[in-house]
Amino acid sequence: MKKTVLTFGLISGAIVAAMMLATVPFADKIGFAKGEILGYTTIVLSALMIFFGIRSYRENVSAGRLTFGRGFAVGILIALISSLCYVATWEIVYFKFMPDFADKYAANMVEKAKASAASAEKIQKATQDAQHFKQMYNNPAFNIAITFLEIFPVGLVATLLSAAVLRRKTAPQPA
Repeated sequence: MKKTVLTFGLISGAIVAAMMLATVPFADKIGFAKGEILGYTTIVLSALMIFFGIRSYRENVSAGRLTFGRGFAVGILIALISSLCYVATWEIVYFKFMPDFADKYAANMVEKAKASAASAEKIQKATQDAQHFKQMYNNPAFNIAITFLEIFPVGLVATLLSAAVLRRKTAPQPA
């Protein structure tokens, strides 16, 4: 199980890390809305490795049999490895290449509130929320937690679906 989990977890992690690193030079041109779409699309694509990892485990290690529990264990470990790769990459990107990300994101939050023709109170609340976000996001522990929560739920859903779809009580009979 260890080899399967490491292989597919690292492939999944490499996909999200590579895409993140590839988009850093274009972050200002892409913008936050398109960046979010691109980021989550990449996360979902990397989550496909969970399905393929569970299937590989079933076919190559478990002789064609797989319980939901074992499939879940394999999938959640792949998701954890992928999530850790994502978080580690973001921490490097944020603190080394994009230290102004929190400032730009906070300014974007305020601009969105102003563009929505919100009341002065809502704009003031958005400004306070943006300042609070900047302060919290510069704390590495908070930054890590938020970044982990971006990717892990997608991996959890992919794990639950894959383990359910790929479970098999008996090995297939040779033809």
